[in-house]
Amino acid sequence: MNILYGVIVFVFGLTIGSFLNVCIYRMPRGESIVSPGSHCPDCNHPLGVWDLIPLISFIALGMKCRYCKKEISPRYFFVELGTGVMFLAVFARFFIYENNPLAFVSYLVLCSALIVITFIDLEHKIIPDKITYPGMIAGIFISIFTRSFLPSVLGLLIGGGILLFIVVVSRGGMGGGDVKLAAMLGAFLGWKLIFLNLFLAFLLGGIAAVILLIMKKKGRKDYIPFGPYLAIAGMITVFWGDRLLSIFLPFLAQTH
Repeated sequence: MNILYGVIVFVFGLTIGSFLNVCIYRMPRGESIVSPGSHCPDCNHPLGVWDLIPLISFIALGMKCRYCKKEISPRYFFVELGTGVMFLAVFARFFIYENNPLAFVSYLVLCSALIVITFIDLEHKIIPDKITYPGMIAGIFISIFTRSFLPSVLGLLIGGGILLFIVVVSRGGMGGGDVKLAAMLGAFLGWKLIFLNLFLAFLLGGIAAVILLIMKKKGRKDYIPFGPYLAIAGMITVFWGDRLLSIFLPFLAQTH
């Protein structure tokens, strides 16, 4: 039965991934994510049901639009597949292993938001307020039902506060969108895990920056989006936060 549920969750994740692709494309352009219906971004031709089957349509159409034959970005395929896999992983971890339906739903919402934020920030160097502000509210609202309201509020304040301090000190070395994203993550993860989230984000970002400098893909003064590292660190924290906390920040793991 769990296998059947897993298949359903995976397919549901693929479908949500298709919607997330719409958000990734339209939000930075100020377009509605509801209307008009799905269409080719190159020729604007409306897409039919057979053009929108997650994964299958992309492969069947040879990675090209059925109507104008322009290539479809591989991002559409990988976002759909990644969302399906992520939903399945969250289902296995929090619904099957921990038997915690509320955490299952909560982290589906968080991971979906992080996927959209990652791809938008990579391409457009922005993190939409339309995601982070509702995300903060959702994180706090869900915490009411998990008896973790205060840790959630503290997480929001600490996550946003630390990055706001860095923005002020660095005089623009980091954007306001990063501050809001850290606050949103804190609302979902709580005050303990947001410390780990930030630690991992700076670690991953530092490693990536060094690699890019060595490969001469970026210069010392080039801007590198920090949102994707916060998002990746957030996903790592969701799955392995408690274990990693006891390794990297043991004084927090022992705090009650």
